[in-house]
Amino acid sequence: MSIYQHFRSDEAPLITELSDLISQAEFEYRPILTHFLNPRERAIIASLLGQKKQVKFCANGLFQQAERRRGLFYPEYFNPKQEDFQLALMEIKYPVKFAQLEHRQILGTLLGSGLKRSAIGDILTDGIHWQVIIEKPMVEFLKQEIERIGKIKVQLEEISFSQLLQSKIEWEKASFSVSSLRIDNLVASVCHFSRARCKQLLAAKKVHLNWMLIEQPDFDLKLQDVISVRGFGRFQLASLGQLSKKGHLRVEVLILKNNT
Repeated sequence: MSIYQHFRSDEAPLITELSDLISQAEFEYRPILTHFLNPRERAIIASLLGQKKQVKFCANGLFQQAERRRGLFYPEYFNPKQEDFQLALMEIKYPVKFAQLEHRQILGTLLGSGLKRSAIGDILTDGIHWQVIIEKPMVEFLKQEIERIGKIKVQLEEISFSQLLQSKIEWEKASFSVSSLRIDNLVASVCHFSRARCKQLLAAKKVHLNWMLIEQPDFDLKLQDVISVRGFGRFQLASLGQLSKKGHLRVEVLILKNNT
Protein backbone atom coordinates (compact mmCIF):
# COMPACT_ATOMS: atom_id res chain seq x y z
CA MET A 1 0.00 0.00 0.00
CA SER A 2 1.34 3.44 -0.95
CA ILE A 3 2.14 5.80 1.91
CA TYR A 4 0.34 8.55 -0.02
CA GLN A 5 -3.03 6.86 0.60
CA HIS A 6 -2.84 7.83 4.27
CA PHE A 7 -2.65 11.57 3.57
CA ARG A 8 -4.49 14.27 1.67
CA SER A 9 -3.66 14.43 -2.02
CA ASP A 10 -2.35 17.99 -1.81
CA GLU A 11 0.24 16.83 0.73
CA ALA A 12 1.93 14.46 -1.74
CA PRO A 13 4.90 16.77 -2.55
CA LEU A 14 5.53 17.27 1.18
CA ILE A 15 5.37 13.49 1.80
CA THR A 16 7.96 12.95 -0.91
CA GLU A 17 10.27 15.64 0.49
CA LEU A 18 10.11 14.32 4.05
CA SER A 19 10.50 10.70 2.93
CA ASP A 20 13.64 11.68 1.04
CA LEU A 21 15.12 13.30 4.18
CA ILE A 22 14.38 10.16 6.21
CA SER A 23 16.04 8.00 3.56
CA GLN A 24 19.05 10.32 3.46
CA ALA A 25 19.53 10.04 7.23
CA GLU A 26 19.16 6.25 7.04
CA PHE A 27 21.50 5.57 4.12
CA GLU A 28 24.13 8.19 4.93
CA TYR A 29 23.97 7.23 8.61
CA ARG A 30 24.27 10.83 9.82
CA PRO A 31 22.01 13.57 11.24
CA ILE A 32 19.96 15.59 8.74
CA LEU A 33 18.62 18.99 9.85
CA THR A 34 15.36 20.37 8.45
CA HIS A 35 14.06 23.90 8.16
CA PHE A 36 11.32 24.98 10.58
CA LEU A 37 8.38 22.57 10.61
CA ASN A 38 4.81 23.29 11.62
CA PRO A 39 2.74 20.87 13.77
CA ARG A 40 1.13 19.21 10.75
CA GLU A 41 4.51 18.51 9.16
CA ARG A 42 5.80 17.01 12.40
CA ALA A 43 2.71 14.81 12.66
CA ILE A 44 3.33 13.55 9.13
CA ILE A 45 6.93 12.74 10.06
CA ALA A 46 5.74 10.68 13.03
CA SER A 47 3.49 8.69 10.68
CA LEU A 48 6.23 8.19 8.11
CA LEU A 49 8.73 6.94 10.67
CA GLY A 50 6.26 4.50 12.20
CA GLN A 51 8.22 1.55 13.56
CA LYS A 52 11.38 2.49 11.68
CA LYS A 53 14.15 2.03 14.25
CA GLN A 54 17.09 3.02 12.09
CA VAL A 55 16.12 6.70 12.07
CA LYS A 56 15.02 8.78 15.03
CA PHE A 57 13.55 12.28 15.05
CA CYS A 58 13.35 15.21 17.42
CA ALA A 59 12.46 18.88 17.02
CA ASN A 60 13.45 22.10 18.76
CA GLY A 61 11.91 25.57 18.71
CA LEU A 62 13.66 26.97 21.82
CA PHE A 63 10.64 26.60 24.12
CA GLN A 64 8.16 23.88 25.01
CA GLN A 65 5.09 25.46 23.39
CA ALA A 66 6.87 26.48 20.18
CA GLU A 67 4.63 25.99 17.16
CA ARG A 68 7.41 26.06 14.58
CA ARG A 69 10.46 23.87 15.23
CA ARG A 70 13.52 22.70 13.34
CA GLY A 71 13.65 18.94 13.05
CA LEU A 72 16.56 16.55 13.17
CA PHE A 73 16.61 13.05 11.67
CA TYR A 74 19.44 11.06 13.17
CA PRO A 75 20.79 7.49 13.59
CA GLU A 76 20.75 5.67 16.92
CA TYR A 77 24.36 6.45 17.80
CA PHE A 78 23.79 10.23 17.68
CA ASN A 79 22.89 12.27 20.78
CA PRO A 80 21.26 15.58 19.71
CA LYS A 81 22.32 18.78 21.49
CA GLN A 82 20.87 22.30 21.41
CA GLU A 83 23.56 23.59 19.07
CA ASP A 84 22.76 20.89 16.48
CA PHE A 85 19.53 22.72 15.61
CA GLN A 86 21.36 25.94 14.58
CA LEU A 87 18.80 28.27 16.11
CA ALA A 88 19.16 31.96 16.90
CA LEU A 89 17.05 34.40 18.90
CA MET A 90 16.80 38.00 17.70
CA GLU A 91 15.17 40.95 19.43
CA ILE A 92 13.59 43.79 17.48
CA LYS A 93 14.76 47.11 18.89
CA TYR A 94 12.37 49.98 18.18
CA PRO A 95 11.08 53.18 19.91
CA VAL A 96 8.52 51.47 22.16
CA LYS A 97 7.18 54.78 23.55
CA PHE A 98 6.28 56.15 20.14
CA ALA A 99 5.41 53.15 17.96
CA GLN A 100 3.64 49.80 17.94
CA LEU A 101 4.50 46.65 16.04
CA GLU A 102 2.22 43.83 14.92
CA HIS A 103 2.90 40.18 14.14
CA ARG A 104 1.78 40.49 10.50
CA GLN A 105 4.03 43.53 9.94
CA ILE A 106 7.06 41.72 11.29
CA LEU A 107 6.45 38.54 9.32
CA GLY A 108 5.72 40.51 6.16
CA THR A 109 8.98 42.44 6.50
CA LEU A 110 11.01 39.27 7.07
CA LEU A 111 9.48 37.61 4.02
CA GLY A 112 9.91 40.81 2.01
CA SER A 113 13.64 40.70 2.73
CA GLY A 114 13.88 37.48 0.75
CA LEU A 115 13.74 35.09 3.70
CA LYS A 116 11.63 31.97 3.19
CA ARG A 117 8.90 31.16 5.70
CA SER A 118 10.66 27.88 6.47
CA ALA A 119 13.67 29.82 7.82
CA ILE A 120 11.55 31.62 10.43
CA GLY A 121 10.38 30.14 13.72
CA ASP A 122 7.95 31.61 16.21
CA ILE A 123 7.52 35.36 16.63
CA LEU A 124 7.11 36.24 20.31
CA THR A 125 5.85 39.25 22.22
CA ASP A 126 4.93 40.28 25.74
CA GLY A 127 2.82 43.10 24.34
CA ILE A 128 5.73 45.53 24.06
CA HIS A 129 8.92 43.68 23.21
CA TRP A 130 9.22 41.48 20.11
CA GLN A 131 11.53 38.58 19.36
CA VAL A 132 11.91 36.22 16.42
CA ILE A 133 13.47 32.75 16.33
CA ILE A 134 15.35 32.10 13.10
CA GLU A 135 17.91 29.81 11.53
CA LYS A 136 21.38 30.72 12.80
CA PRO A 137 22.93 31.38 9.33
CA MET A 138 20.37 34.16 8.75
CA VAL A 139 21.51 36.37 11.67
CA GLU A 140 24.03 38.58 9.86
CA PHE A 141 21.77 38.88 6.82
CA LEU A 142 18.88 40.22 8.92
CA LYS A 143 21.10 42.58 10.88
CA GLN A 144 22.14 44.25 7.63
CA GLU A 145 18.90 43.93 5.67
CA ILE A 146 16.14 44.96 8.12
CA GLU A 147 16.18 48.65 9.01
CA ARG A 148 12.45 49.39 9.03
CA ILE A 149 9.20 47.59 9.70
CA GLY A 150 6.60 49.68 7.92
CA LYS A 151 7.54 53.25 8.78
CA ILE A 152 9.15 52.28 12.09
CA LYS A 153 12.92 52.35 12.31
CA VAL A 154 14.19 49.12 13.85
CA GLN A 155 17.36 47.22 14.59
CA LEU A 156 17.59 43.43 14.91
CA GLU A 157 19.99 42.20 17.57
CA GLU A 158 20.95 38.63 18.41
CA ILE A 159 20.42 37.87 22.10
CA SER A 160 20.95 34.98 24.50
CA PHE A 161 18.39 32.18 24.74
CA SER A 162 18.09 33.04 28.44
CA GLN A 163 16.35 36.28 27.39
CA LEU A 164 13.53 34.44 25.60
CA LEU A 165 10.15 36.09 26.23
CA GLN A 166 7.36 34.16 27.91
CA SER A 167 4.74 34.79 25.26
CA LYS A 168 1.14 34.10 26.25
CA ILE A 169 -1.04 32.15 23.83
CA GLU A 170 -4.76 32.31 24.65
CA TRP A 171 -7.70 30.57 22.98
CA GLU A 172 -11.33 31.59 23.30
CA LYS A 173 -14.25 29.16 22.94
CA ALA A 174 -17.14 29.95 20.63
CA SER A 175 -20.12 27.98 19.31
CA PHE A 176 -21.83 28.19 15.94
CA SER A 177 -24.64 26.48 14.07
CA VAL A 178 -23.64 25.48 10.53
CA SER A 179 -25.36 23.69 7.67
CA SER A 180 -22.25 21.59 6.94
CA LEU A 181 -18.57 21.25 7.79
CA ARG A 182 -17.46 22.84 4.53
CA ILE A 183 -14.54 25.14 5.14
CA ASP A 184 -16.34 28.15 3.64
CA ASN A 185 -19.20 27.60 6.12
CA LEU A 186 -16.93 27.56 9.15
CA VAL A 187 -14.80 30.48 8.01
CA ALA A 188 -17.91 32.57 7.29
CA SER A 189 -19.32 31.85 10.76
CA VAL A 190 -16.10 32.45 12.71
CA CYS A 191 -14.92 35.51 10.78
CA HIS A 192 -18.42 36.99 10.38
CA PHE A 193 -18.58 37.47 6.65
CA SER A 194 -20.36 35.98 3.64
CA ARG A 195 -19.53 32.70 1.96
CA ALA A 196 -18.86 34.69 -1.22
CA ARG A 197 -16.16 36.58 0.67
CA CYS A 198 -14.79 33.24 1.92
CA LYS A 199 -14.50 31.95 -1.63
CA GLN A 200 -12.63 35.11 -2.63
CA LEU A 201 -10.14 34.58 0.20
CA LEU A 202 -9.66 30.94 -0.72
CA ALA A 203 -9.11 31.84 -4.37
CA ALA A 204 -6.64 34.53 -3.30
CA LYS A 205 -4.62 31.87 -1.40
CA LYS A 206 -5.20 33.50 1.98
CA VAL A 207 -6.55 30.43 3.79
CA HIS A 208 -4.52 27.58 5.26
CA LEU A 209 -5.76 24.28 6.64
CA ASN A 210 -3.38 22.61 9.08
CA TRP A 211 -0.67 25.00 7.89
CA MET A 212 -1.17 23.94 4.25
CA LEU A 213 -2.63 26.19 1.56
CA ILE A 214 -6.20 25.30 0.60
CA GLU A 215 -8.37 26.71 -2.19
CA GLN A 216 -11.43 24.40 -2.29
CA PRO A 217 -14.47 26.05 -0.64
CA ASP A 218 -16.34 22.71 -0.41
CA PHE A 219 -13.61 20.91 1.53
CA ASP A 220 -15.09 19.14 4.59
CA LEU A 221 -13.31 19.79 7.88
CA LYS A 222 -12.54 17.22 10.57
CA LEU A 223 -12.15 17.50 14.34
CA GLN A 224 -8.90 19.19 15.44
CA ASP A 225 -8.38 20.83 12.03
CA VAL A 226 -6.70 24.23 12.33
CA ILE A 227 -7.75 26.98 9.92
CA SER A 228 -5.82 30.22 9.39
CA VAL A 229 -7.22 33.18 7.46
CA ARG A 230 -4.66 35.83 6.63
CA GLY A 231 -5.64 39.10 8.23
CA PHE A 232 -8.42 37.53 10.32
CA GLY A 233 -6.68 35.04 12.61
CA ARG A 234 -6.79 31.33 13.38
CA PHE A 235 -9.25 28.84 14.84
CA GLN A 236 -9.54 25.12 15.53
CA LEU A 237 -12.57 22.85 15.15
CA ALA A 238 -12.78 21.55 18.73
CA SER A 239 -16.02 19.56 19.02
CA LEU A 240 -19.21 18.55 17.22
CA GLY A 241 -22.69 18.68 18.73
CA GLN A 242 -26.00 17.19 17.67
CA LEU A 243 -27.95 17.88 14.50
CA SER A 244 -30.92 20.21 14.93
CA LYS A 245 -34.39 19.44 13.54
CA LYS A 246 -33.52 21.69 10.61
CA GLY A 247 -30.37 19.68 9.88
CA HIS A 248 -27.90 22.21 11.25
CA LEU A 249 -24.86 21.08 13.22
CA ARG A 250 -23.68 22.75 16.41
CA VAL A 251 -19.90 23.10 16.48
CA GLU A 252 -17.47 24.49 19.02
CA VAL A 253 -14.27 26.19 17.93
CA LEU A 254 -11.24 27.59 19.71
CA ILE A 255 -10.25 31.01 18.42
CA LEU A 256 -6.71 32.30 18.90
CA LYS A 257 -7.00 35.58 20.79
CA ASN A 258 -3.48 36.86 20.21
CA ASN A 259 -1.78 35.60 17.06
CA THR A 260 1.83 35.96 18.22
